Formats: sequence, structure tokens, C-alpha cells
Amino acid sequence: MSAVDAMKTYFATSFAFYLKTHYFHWNIEGENFPQYHKLLEEIYTDVYGAVDPAAEFIRALGQYAPGSLNRFIELSRVQDTTSVPAARDMMQQLLADNSKVLETIRDAYDAAESEGEHGLSNFLADRQAAHKKWQWFLQSTIK
Repeated sequence: MSAVDAMKTYFATSFAFYLKTHYFHWNIEGENFPQYHKLLEEIYTDVYGAVDPAAEFIRALGQYAPGSLNRFIELSRVQDTTSVPAARDMMQQLLADNSKVLETIRDAYDAAESEGEHGLSNFLADRQAAHKKWQWFLQSTIK
């Protein structure tokens, strides 16, 4: 897979993860509400902060960034949800989805390195570190 195609998949997957995290933030309930609400806000704020730079890397690679909901659905590895699960189930879903984001980061990183796109590789390495932190936080939350 080319770096630009891998970036499109990462971009759509990351954006879908952002949307789901924000959706859960709005709707979470339970005895640990304040902690869950704050954690989800930290996650979606971080992930959203990487959306525009990811789109700009796609443009710098000479292609247009996906922007329609249909295209995001086609490209994303994160599945949409319309239900409002219990708080623990939300965290488990986000943990699984974060693993999918990490997979897309690894794919895009490998493609970027093979094409000599080291600036992109650096961006992706930073995103991997951020998502590994979220993986740790989510795993710790559901133990």
C-alpha cells in the first residue's frame, strides 16, 4: 500500500475514532461519570488535534483528503455505533477501536519509511505514542 493510501485509511479511522469518543463523552453515565467524561474529553481533544495535520500530509503527498461521510465509512476500520452502551462497554469498544487506529498508524509509518517520507514518519511516530498512552489509559480503566 502506498503512503498516501495508508494515510487515507489512518485519517478516516482516526476521525471515526474521534467521533465515537466524542459521542461516548456526551452520553456516558454511571458512578465514575466525572472521571470517564474527563478521560474521553482528553482523548477526543488529542485525536481531533491530529486530524488537520493528517489531512495536510495527504495533500502534501499530492492527493485530496477524504471528507465525505461515505468515504470515511469506506476507509475506516472503526465501526459506527448508534446505541449508547454502558460505560464499561464504551471503554471496551474504544480500547478495541484504538487498537485499530494503532494498526493504521503502523501501516502508514511503514509505507512512509519505504517511500522516504521521514517527516510523515515522525508525525506518525508521535501519533503512535499518543495512542499507546490512550491504550494504557483505556485498559487501566476497564480492569
